[in-house]
Amino acid sequence: MIKFVLMVNQQGQVRLSRYFQPVELSRRAALEADAVRCCLSRSRDQCSFVEYKDFKLVYRQYAALYIVVGVTDSENELSIYELIHNFVEVLDKYFSRVSELDIMFNLDCVHIILDEMIQNGDIVETNKSRILAPLTAIDKMADG
Repeated sequence: MIKFVLMVNQQGQVRLSRYFQPVELSRRAALEADAVRCCLSRSRDQCSFVEYKDFKLVYRQYAALYIVVGVTDSENELSIYELIHNFVEVLDKYFSRVSELDIMFNLDCVHIILDEMIQNGDIVETNKSRILAPLTAIDKMADG
């Protein structure tokens, strides 16, 4: 089960955080800082799966952004690794070469995409067209 998803830049600034299990606000900042520090301190040669406290971190770097996913011990790391890649492909399809600024200025769209892919910590959709269908409908209503 997925516990959280973070998008972080190389300076360690969190650009997106989505929790699928309740975490107190006071604990979130410390959790995010520790998880980000753990992932950013690793070299490119090291594995992208990290045992961290009572769960695992799966992360992947795309240009200047890191996507970090916290999962339970029973979750398949490779499926989460592929989910991250699929998420980035969907963002690329919607934003035409996604950048950190796209994430910052269109956070609502990114949350919609993430919510279409993951619900209650479980992967529910991976088809890019179906994931983008709600945003396409919203864009059509805004244009027309």
